[in-house]
Amino acid sequence: MEQIRNVSEQTEDVLERISRPLKPYIPWVARTLLVSTFIEDAVRIVVQWQNQLFFLQAYRGFPWGISHFFLLLNVVTMLACSGLAISRRYTEYAVGGLFSVIVVQGFAYGLIFDLRFFLRNLSVIGGLLMLLAEGLMARRRNVFAGLPSITDDDRSKYVLLGGRILLVLLFFSFVFSGDFSISRLIVSLVGGLSCVMVAVGFKAKWSAIVLVTILSVFNLVVNNWWAVDYNPTHRDFVKYDFFQTLSIMGGFLLLVNMGPGGFSVDEKKKNF
Repeated sequence: MEQIRNVSEQTEDVLERISRPLKPYIPWVARTLLVSTFIEDAVRIVVQWQNQLFFLQAYRGFPWGISHFFLLLNVVTMLACSGLAISRRYTEYAVGGLFSVIVVQGFAYGLIFDLRFFLRNLSVIGGLLMLLAEGLMARRRNVFAGLPSITDDDRSKYVLLGGRILLVLLFFSFVFSGDFSISRLIVSLVGGLSCVMVAVGFKAKWSAIVLVTILSVFNLVVNNWWAVDYNPTHRDFVKYDFFQTLSIMGGFLLLVNMGPGGFSVDEKKKNF
């Protein structure tokens, strides 16, 4: 057991030295990836404006005018809040705006009770919580009114815990979808173990890196929307999955940058 621990520590030291030059860029890359699904969604609404209006009016019962306002409000909110998130300004408002878009769109498009959609969006919300935690840790100021006795550090611990748990839910949608194969089983086992380690906060940074690697390969191989040209509707769904996965990868990268927070095994080990 001691030998395994030594090998693990040596491996972490090597990876730490290799990744050190990239550290200044990780927060910006993570925030950009996190909001990429919202930017793509806003662009898609603008490009497919008439199709979006037709769907809302014909299939979802939106009155003329209300559908226009709904789409315009979504586009403005997603672009504005994404810009705030990337620039690290008014993070709590950016997170609130993007969270409201997820909830409202889920009901408006009738997807809120679709299990796959639900798990994926919970993971995206987990990424938004990581973004909120980063803002709390950076600004050191009150965010939640009415709780003056709780410091920003205390709040960030709870937010990080919730973010870690929600982030890993995407992987369960991967495990329970698709056909069985040996490669899927191996990826599921490795990824599942990494998810548990992220959730409890044990070796969370390196477990998050493993998950980012798995999701990167999965995204390029499975969600290759650029290769789907025979069915525009299917292409849009695959593209949607691609950018949602990028957003969740951004959440994991924020975890790599910040650490798992106070409610984690990694943090408790420092106290002994």
